[in-house]
Amino acid sequence: MNRRKWVAGLSGLFAAAALPLGATRGARAAEKFPLTKAREEWKRLLPAEAFHVLFEEGTERAGTSPLNAEKRPGTFICAACSLPLFDAAHKYESGTGWPSFWQGLPDALGTSTDFKLIYPRTEYHCARCGGHQGHVFNDGPKPTGKRYCNNGVALRFVPRGEALPPLRT
Repeated sequence: MNRRKWVAGLSGLFAAAALPLGATRGARAAEKFPLTKAREEWKRLLPAEAFHVLFEEGTERAGTSPLNAEKRPGTFICAACSLPLFDAAHKYESGTGWPSFWQGLPDALGTSTDFKLIYPRTEYHCARCGGHQGHVFNDGPKPTGKRYCNNGVALRFVPRGEALPPLRT
């Protein structure tokens, strides 16, 4: 097992166990986003695991997302509000067990600092609804050197040639 997989596994384990389901975490709680809904409404609209990751800042278990193996051209969109976040051309295999990208789409992502693992990490979220997507690290490939490590349940994939769904209102 390489170091990145080991660290990623520990990160997922600690992040998932850090607070009980239903606890609110992070500095984003007070932020305003273009699309806001009550937590109860998001909970009704989303599968339980997606809600936990997107709005309770949870982490899915590494290696469980079918999007890890997604190689077709297309667009990865926010599972909550349908905002396009990543072009599939920017996806790569990071070896962490989560879908990873070296670049997001313009104006699609916002960031904040979290200290859930004691040391600071840069969390990123959907710029439209605030849904937690994952963390960005400085160990990715060129040209950006970034690794946007995303929870698969926080994304949906739309193959090229299919219409993007309308943005959720």
